[in-house]
Formats: sequence, C-alpha cells, structure tokens
Amino acid sequence: MNNGSSTQAAFGKTNLVLLSLTYLLYFGQLGVLVPYLGVFLDGRGFSSEEIGELFALITFARILGPNLWASMADKSGKGLGILQIGSFLTVSTFSLVFFVDGFWGLTLSFALMMMFWTAILPQLEVITLNCVASDANKYSRIRLWGSIGFILLTVIAGKAIDVFSSEAPVYASIIVLLLLFISSLLLREPAVDKKTSADGESIFSKALTWVFICFILSALLLQVSFGPYYGFFALYLRDLGYSGQATGGFIALGVVAEVFIFMQAGRLIKLCGVKGILIISTVLTAIRWFVLGAFPDYSFAIFSSQILHAFSFGMTHAASVHFIHHYFGLNFQARGQALYVSIGFGVGGAIGNYVAGLLWQQGIGAWSAFMFATAAAVASAVFLMLIPSARMESPNHTQA
Repeated sequence: MNNGSSTQAAFGKTNLVLLSLTYLLYFGQLGVLVPYLGVFLDGRGFSSEEIGELFALITFARILGPNLWASMADKSGKGLGILQIGSFLTVSTFSLVFFVDGFWGLTLSFALMMMFWTAILPQLEVITLNCVASDANKYSRIRLWGSIGFILLTVIAGKAIDVFSSEAPVYASIIVLLLLFISSLLLREPAVDKKTSADGESIFSKALTWVFICFILSALLLQVSFGPYYGFFALYLRDLGYSGQATGGFIALGVVAEVFIFMQAGRLIKLCGVKGILIISTVLTAIRWFVLGAFPDYSFAIFSSQILHAFSFGMTHAASVHFIHHYFGLNFQARGQALYVSIGFGVGGAIGNYVAGLLWQQGIGAWSAFMFATAAAVASAVFLMLIPSARMESPNHTQA
C-alpha cells in the first residue's frame, strides 16, 4: 500500500473501528491483571510486602521503556511499527510466567512484559489523535472502548477466579495479549508532515518549564495515590467478605462511570479547561481514597468511591493526554506521551506500590495506606494550582 492510500485508509471508518478494538484489548488486559495480580501472587504464597515490592519493581520498567520506544518512534516516524513490535514482545515475554515460579522468576517475567508493554499506549494515543485530527470528542469516543474492555475482562476474570482458581488471570491475559498483537497488525497510521525544529529546540525546552514540571509532579503524585488501590483493592474486598464476582462488579462499576465521563470529556475540557478539570478530578480522587479507607464496612461507601473513578482516572487521563498532545507539538508528541507515562505512571506507580506494600501489613494497615493515598492526591491538586491557567490552556508552551 502506497503512502497516499495508507493515509486515506488511516482516516477510514474501518481503521477507527480497529483502533477502538485495540483500545478494548489493551485496557482489557489491564482489567485482568491490574485488579487481580495481587490475588494471583497471594495464591502463590506471597506476603503483602513481597507483593508491594514486586509491583514496584515491575513498575520501574515503565520509566525507561516509554522514553526509549517513543524516541525511536519520533525519530523514525514509524510509530505503528513500534506498537506492533511492542505487542509481539509483550505476549512473548509474558508467556514466561507459565514456566517460572518464585519472587525473582515472576518479577523477571512481569518486568520484561512491562518493558515491552510500554511501547504500545504512547504510540496508540499518538496514532489515534492523528487519525481524528486531534478532535477531543472523536478521541473520547474511541478511547471509551478501552474502558468497555476493562469492564468486560474485569468481570470475566473475577468470575473465573471464583470458578477456577487464582491462576485464572494469567490464562486470560495470554489470550488477550495474543489478540492485541493480531489487532495491531491490521492498523494503519496517517503520514504526518512534521515541522522542522527551530535551532536549539529540543524536548527539554518543553519539559523543563514551570508549567510542565508542576503538571508532571501532579501526575506523579496522583499515581502514587493509586498504590493501595492497584495493589490491594481486590484483596481488600476479599478480606471484607466479598466474592471474586462481586469484586469484579465493583471494579467494573468504576469503569462504567469512566465510560460515561469519556463520552463527555471533550465538552467538559472545553467548558472547564484542562487545569480546571484536573483540579476537580484530583480533589475528588482524594475524597475517594478517604471514603474507601474510612468507611469500608458500608457497601454504599465502596459503591460511591468507585463512581469517582470517572474523575480520578477517566477525566485526568483524557485531560492530560489532550494537554500533552498540544503542548509538545508534532516533533515531540510521542516522547511527550512517554514522559507522562514513564514519570507519572512509572515513578509514581512504583513509589505508590512500594509504600502501599509497606503500610498494608496483610490488611491491618489498610486505613493508613488509604490515608497516605488521600494525602498524595491532595498534594497532586496543590501542584496544579501553582500553574498559571492561561499557560496550561495555550496549545504552545515554550517558555518557563
């Protein structure tokens, strides 16, 4: 297929459907592994400290990986190729989990998988935004399929744990990852004419500014706050007497709320602005963790906290991706998304998982862990408040 016809196909309905399917499978895999990896490791006899350490170690793979892959994508202009290679190596390295056991064997398998996994989302975000001409509404309608995938696979995996065993998530994961690789082979990306960088301009001229530093520290702290939730929420509900199916239902509820917010994301960003949306969302996230830690015996409290997932993940992610795409421009967009993933989700996630593991203490320290998460979310909101509103809304920021 020549360049012109490939670009035409990239904007076609079929490719947009395939992008939606790829999001469904990508986040579907997260719906299997993120909520239930702790259950899987607990079933293998790991302590809460070991679970927290393993989560932290594999999350560190998200620091180097995104920047390495994104640099290759920006310089080569072959973002789709990087996405496809990452998908293949992800399913290949994840399969090691069926042949190894013990702390270091499983850590190696998950860390390698995570290293290659980080090649996927930044490129997928860039390709999608280019295919919809940066239209926030169109992007949100495609991205919401990721949330739908998360819901479906979370519910299915939760039920599978009840019916089979704590090993069920890894079998579901290998199937989803294989389908993700096949889906990536069918995608098309548009040709993008990148502007020539001005003399001396580099990604550092964009990243080392007051605007971006405050933004990325806020993103980091927000992900720190997710540590107890990502690492121990399923175990938390199990200790409270909920079944795997009920746990899957609660997790799915949060993502259902996320789907609805994604459908309104473009409109809300235009109405409130990026900074306003992010501040509202991080404050609601702090309330979410406080409620979850302070009122665990009330089902309504857990229900309400999951509804807030619409803001703590859905709106923060949509607004952040929108901001970065415009902030870094065509020359550095993949590396900009990679910085967001590596520092926010990588460093922030690793810190959050490690501290949560130390505080959890087999469930005895759940309250302390969620209060720590609450404080981190509040600090995230404070950093956002330090950013001049006009500077965050402008599509181009080159000054400190």
